[in-house]
Amino acid sequence: MTKVFIAATTPTMRAGLRALLMHTDMQVVDEGSALTNAALRLAYVDVFVLADAQLLADAAHDLSASEALALVVLSDEAQTVRLLQSLPLRGWGIVSSEASTEELEAAIKAVEQGLIVLPPALAEQQFTQRAVVDEPTEPLTTREQEVLNLISQGLSNKLIAQQLSISEHTVKFHISSLYTKLGASSRTDAVSRGARRGLITL
Repeated sequence: MTKVFIAATTPTMRAGLRALLMHTDMQVVDEGSALTNAALRLAYVDVFVLADAQLLADAAHDLSASEALALVVLSDEAQTVRLLQSLPLRGWGIVSSEASTEELEAAIKAVEQGLIVLPPALAEQQFTQRAVVDEPTEPLTTREQEVLNLISQGLSNKLIAQQLSISEHTVKFHISSLYTKLGASSRTDAVSRGARRGLITL
């Protein structure tokens, strides 16, 4: 039986997720209003389920320092994909905030096995973005440009944060944003696309 941790900001949201999983092959073993470092260290949890993308953003720093985990987020935003891609997760998935019990259960089982799960609309958007090679729809900000250059030098998020005197949490947001603007799916892809467009300076 898959053991699940539910993270949701309100008791009502947590109760709703528990109800969705009540008659499945899932066992809610713990829950909380946030995904804290202490929660991430619970060895008996197989998959973490987050009620919304903001909880993911808030936990990004702790997730980046954790061992490979499996995570499902209820979200309809493409930005969530970029943030998940930047984290060292064993498996991850996004399901719509309107997902059925069957969809949520299938996503949890898939990420537990180390797979990636996306709703059809977000998956199509990701494939479309990867196929586009023209200029970004939005120019990179000065800070995003700096982060991209440091990524191209092989610096880790921690070293980038030290170099720019910002938090690792902020670095992850900049990386997520420049991924979106460049249509990139990874650090290597971002550097490649940035180089082709003359955005990286040596």
